[in-house]
Amino acid sequence: MLKYYRQTKEALKRLGSDRDGVVSFEYLIVAACIIAVVSVAFGKGGALQTALTTAIGAISTALTTAVAAG
Repeated sequence: MLKYYRQTKEALKRLGSDRDGVVSFEYLIVAACIIAVVSVAFGKGGALQTALTTAIGAISTALTTAVAAG
């Protein structure tokens, strides 16, 4: 589990220094999905899972709205 934490932390550091907005957004989505999978695999439906589900839902809604407006 510590290995995944370190990998996620490094990915987020790289995300912060990435200057390409589209690629950064894709990395953010991938990171959110990885975190969701890890929390589902090791969690029991706690607050973290609820927060991630809400966050992913918000991202999906924002993306759908942006595509529809574009």
